[in-house]
Amino acid sequence: MTDITIIGTGNMARGLATRAIAAGKSVQLLAHEDKAKAETLATELGGQVSTGVVGDELTSNLVIPAVYFDAAKDIVARYGDSLAGKVYVDITNPVDFSTFDGLAVPAHSSAAEELQKATAATVVKAFNTTFAATLGEGAVAGQALDVLIAADDEAATQAVVNFVTAAGLNAIVVGPQRRARQLEQTGFLHILLSANDQLPAFQWNSALAVVPAA
Repeated sequence: MTDITIIGTGNMARGLATRAIAAGKSVQLLAHEDKAKAETLATELGGQVSTGVVGDELTSNLVIPAVYFDAAKDIVARYGDSLAGKVYVDITNPVDFSTFDGLAVPAHSSAAEELQKATAATVVKAFNTTFAATLGEGAVAGQALDVLIAADDEAATQAVVNFVTAAGLNAIVVGPQRRARQLEQTGFLHILLSANDQLPAFQWNSALAVVPAA
């Protein structure tokens, strides 16, 4: 068994794996099709990383697909009942890329809730408001990243909180799974800041923070 399974080999997968290794966790890293991509990333990361491809048996109970929403739906369908009993961390912002003006989920729902309908895993929303470029350091401007978390299951929530904390980040549980609706809108707004050429200070290197009163 490993501590965390990360699906994908892109920038978010790299960022999440970097934090997992910093936390002393063992990682299963699964590429979509080309195992060589996972092996290359594993070599660059160091630490305890095993590699494979999507479809291989999942060797951990904490599964984080670092993919877009449509790919996440495919992963849930592919693994089916083998996800039962596992914690599935949904990091997606289901942007409607045809318009780039909203989210591609039904009104009064979220990617997390839609994935929950399709899987026997327990879905926890987290990491959708953090950018890949900031996860490597785990901080922006010297301040540890806030990771906003929404879920219904206490044990699943705690599993994600434990990972976030061990990775040197601030875990903030914002409420039940349906709060993913607000998190996804917030994540989309954060994306829009970096996608706006008129805001050159925001280039995928910013972080959202919730700062309590002293």
